[in-house]
Amino acid sequence: MNKVRSQQDLAARILKVNHAGENGAVHIYTGQLFFARFTAPHMLNELIEFKSHEEKHRALFWNELQRRERPRCRSYWLCGLGGLVLGLVTGALGARAIAATTVAVERVVLRHLEQQLAQLHEIDEDAVRVIQAIVTEERQHHDLAASHLRPSQFWHRLLTPVVSACTETVIWVGMRV
Repeated sequence: MNKVRSQQDLAARILKVNHAGENGAVHIYTGQLFFARFTAPHMLNELIEFKSHEEKHRALFWNELQRRERPRCRSYWLCGLGGLVLGLVTGALGARAIAATTVAVERVVLRHLEQQLAQLHEIDEDAVRVIQAIVTEERQHHDLAASHLRPSQFWHRLLTPVVSACTETVIWVGMRV
């Protein structure tokens, strides 16, 4: 019985962190959209589409948490605030900074989603189903943003390690609170 409860707790923690992360992503795109009107108008439709995907993903995780009668992650609002700040800064810096941020975040997110699917595969079918429901769109965000970049570009070289480390840290903290 203790092992089953531990597995349920793991699945709930993963879902809570993913929900908080999706809130952060919604706010990244909100901040980027604010400035992209001026700095990257050719990316507006893409950013609007990505934001709508992230809103849908956030709702999927929230619905699953409610079904399980679990609260939000304690880091939910912090992810939103951090995402907004990151989005505003990178949106102000222009198209390549916007794209580099998306690539860095999604690379980390996709790696974590794959790990989560492997961890939960035989433990929690419902959690696996919800996670699988977002993977294709997250990969699309990564690949489309990557098509705007060359690895040698300044923003890609600067933002990738910083944004990746921040994303990893947020996930790590979220799994522990």
